[in-house]
Amino acid sequence: MKQVQLLKMIILFLFFGINYVQAQTLDPVIENPEVIAINKLPPRATFFPYNSSELAIAGDVSKAENYLLLNGIWKFNWVKSPELRPVDFYKNDFSTSDWKNIKVPANWEVEGFGIPIYTNIEYPFSPKNPNPPDIPDGYNPVGSYKRNFDLPADWKGKEIFIHFGAVKSAFYIWINGKKVGYSQGSKLPAEFNLTNFVQTGKNTIALEVYRWSDGSYLECQDFWRISGIERNVYLYSRPKLQIFDYFVKAGLTDNYTDGIFNLDVSLENVFTKTKTANISIEITKNGSEVFTSEKPVQLEAGKKATLSFNTTIPKVKTWSAEIPELYQLHISLKSKDGEIIEAVSQKIGFRSSEIKNGQYMINGKAILFKGVNRHEHDAVTGHVISKEDMLRDIKIFKEYNINAVRTSHYPNDPYWYELCDEYGIYVIDEANIESHGMGYIKGRTLAGKKKWRKAHLDRTERMVARDKNHPSIVIWSLGNEAGNGSNFQSTYKLAKKMDDTRPVQYERAGKKKNTDLFVPMYATPSSVERYAQNKKMTKSLIQCEYAHAMGNSIGGFKEYWDLFEKYDKLQGGFIWDYVDQGLKTTKNGKEIFAYGGDFGPNDVPSSNNFLNNGLVQPDRKPNPHIYEVKHIYQNIKFYESDISKYKISIKNWYFFRDLSNYKLNWEIIANGKIVENGTLSDINVKAQQSKTFTLTYKLEFKPGVEYFLNVKALLKNNEALLKAGFEIAYEQFQLSTAEVVPPSKSVKEISFKEKENSIEVIGENFSINFDKSKGLLSTFTYKNKLLIKNGPQVNFWRAPVDNDYGAKTQKKYKE
Repeated sequence: MKQVQLLKMIILFLFFGINYVQAQTLDPVIENPEVIAINKLPPRATFFPYNSSELAIAGDVSKAENYLLLNGIWKFNWVKSPELRPVDFYKNDFSTSDWKNIKVPANWEVEGFGIPIYTNIEYPFSPKNPNPPDIPDGYNPVGSYKRNFDLPADWKGKEIFIHFGAVKSAFYIWINGKKVGYSQGSKLPAEFNLTNFVQTGKNTIALEVYRWSDGSYLECQDFWRISGIERNVYLYSRPKLQIFDYFVKAGLTDNYTDGIFNLDVSLENVFTKTKTANISIEITKNGSEVFTSEKPVQLEAGKKATLSFNTTIPKVKTWSAEIPELYQLHISLKSKDGEIIEAVSQKIGFRSSEIKNGQYMINGKAILFKGVNRHEHDAVTGHVISKEDMLRDIKIFKEYNINAVRTSHYPNDPYWYELCDEYGIYVIDEANIESHGMGYIKGRTLAGKKKWRKAHLDRTERMVARDKNHPSIVIWSLGNEAGNGSNFQSTYKLAKKMDDTRPVQYERAGKKKNTDLFVPMYATPSSVERYAQNKKMTKSLIQCEYAHAMGNSIGGFKEYWDLFEKYDKLQGGFIWDYVDQGLKTTKNGKEIFAYGGDFGPNDVPSSNNFLNNGLVQPDRKPNPHIYEVKHIYQNIKFYESDISKYKISIKNWYFFRDLSNYKLNWEIIANGKIVENGTLSDINVKAQQSKTFTLTYKLEFKPGVEYFLNVKALLKNNEALLKAGFEIAYEQFQLSTAEVVPPSKSVKEISFKEKENSIEVIGENFSINFDKSKGLLSTFTYKNKLLIKNGPQVNFWRAPVDNDYGAKTQKKYKE
């Protein structure tokens, strides 16, 4: 009897146990916020270790013998849920002959696998009742990637690594059938040591990528929710004694004229015995030596060591977005015989980023941020951005007087920061943390949940570690719309500990201690002014988002900038946002830019066209309102001095540069036609100064003619990405108004006749009747012929536009 009962219990356990397991995710790792990586290497700065100084200085990684790019065509299999994935695909004997091909890097949804989903706040996998860290199994697509590669014979005996620039959202990696590791955090690199997994000659790599994981709860940004390998994949080899990392602190003395150079170089010895070497550094400017130093180091087996270099550089050329002066840093690891083991080269800029007397300052100047928020978006490739596209965006920034960018809302491709360094753009670098779909309530937001602290810290640490050597990055941002709590207090402390040269900001911290700046979003001009006038408010105000650029927008932009230029405590902001995020597709035989919901099906959550908030269209054609931005953001401004005496005042709103490379073209317009013009070839005004100029023209003004003066500031010589003759600023002044001529009296007298229900207006050959109860025209008769019966009805309704939806005016009007 007991045996029968035991057998029944076993059967029941197996039945319910199997069903319980099926109800859970097939892989608990992707639903565990405390497991964020397996065997992934610690973070480090962006650099490539070359085998020679010449290659390092040239900076062309494609010519390095220790570099193998794995971009290109991979075999690919897509399934809609984890239980359908090919579990054994990573094995060497598994055939992928019937699989599709896919490009790497690429988002698989734009390549025809699954559908792109756009939501603003909702989690697409659980829009109504998110339950972190749970990811529903019914629809969580998995992409399986596989390909072969040949490992060069001369890599034998070296350390072999693989680099994934970005993979969304979580993935496993196998080499030659052996599991290497796991990673999540989709906008920062994942690197693994493959030395014990690879072999000379043919090798096989396999990746299993999940569209959603517990990490997706921290990646709830306002953009397309798409997946896959988004940045470069490559292998590289290194000697067993290597440069692991380095941190450049290139600041300024208190007088902002001399450079303070501090460099920490971290070395690692993978050998099984102690090694002796030398570290040599050199700073150059335009090929000329500025500073050089060399130090010996003895490193025990399996250990790391850090060497420090310090110096002061008199009268250093400082870096700013206006004058992005760069120096070249060369780091060489040499054997005791002087042979190059590894070499690294990095452009560095000397500048300070600090808060003094309640103002944020670059190089001692309280600058103004004329910024935008920028998502990494391409109309065709989604979140895969080419170098050419990045350079095009920098050029547009320069053309439209944009001097700053917030990397909303995640660390960008490393090449983006190189361009910002070179051409001069201030960067707010933002951690890939947004849990908007969880809201901000204390008991619900992930910001205060201890179980999620490790993930918050990891994403912050890896961002700072990767990007710390870029002069363009002037402020760290802890994330976006993720609530505030103990996790952000921890990430704030971590960022400050890792880097004491930059302020840290976080919008949801408001006026609390875990933000160095007050960075609200969408504060109205009146509230901004109240803040500026409140002496108790000691932090600079910089709007992390403002001037929502959806539809026919930017109408109140000047009101903001009148305040930013008036009050010292107000220092600009970042427009939401830079680019419309439409995806190019074809519908009914016509090419369109698709938005949320266009890819169906109807039951998929969508925020519709709320992703189209850009100053430029998805293909970077300018939207009309970007011209208002250019005008308000311009750093050369023209004011009436004594226009009757042909005098205008020019103010140079730059903080570091004069106007010696600009000339002024002017023209007088009479009733829309140019009647006289001229040029002032010398309008050199020093930074933050004004000067009055007199125009010389002989025009005699005629009565009844409307005259305007147009002035334009043009480049004299080529400047970075802009050509000589490019118009950087403009203004128009009214010189006279057209005379208003009263209409001649050409009609005879009219009379009025009031009746009980109407009023009749009677004139020669016509009569008009108005209904007194409705106040509307009822009839119109001309030469005894009835032309109008029941006149027009008043209709105050129109179709709502994007701005109406944003302000909910269609509902207000209805009420």
